[in-house]
Amino acid sequence: MKKISAVVAMFAVTAFAGASFAAGPESIDLPASMGKVSFPHKKHQELVKQDCKKCHEKAPGKIAELGKDWAHKTCKGCHTEMKKGPVGCKDCHKK
Repeated sequence: MKKISAVVAMFAVTAFAGASFAAGPESIDLPASMGKVSFPHKKHQELVKQDCKKCHEKAPGKIAELGKDWAHKTCKGCHTEMKKGPVGCKDCHKK
């Protein structure tokens, strides 16, 4: 009986941890080399209805190509396409 309880508890902890990881952080501060940009991750997840591949080409996790060119193409491109969100330099890059 104890083994079954331990297995059930381990499964519950694993499931909860997986759900927490998938949710990701509330906000992400991008590297200083990209200028002071704070990215509201959770807000973007809600906007794209958890379709992580909108930004993460392969799957959730770090974006290997993340840099100025990628962000300007992907982020500004999406904001322009949706007619929503910042597209000006000072809108994203705070001093």
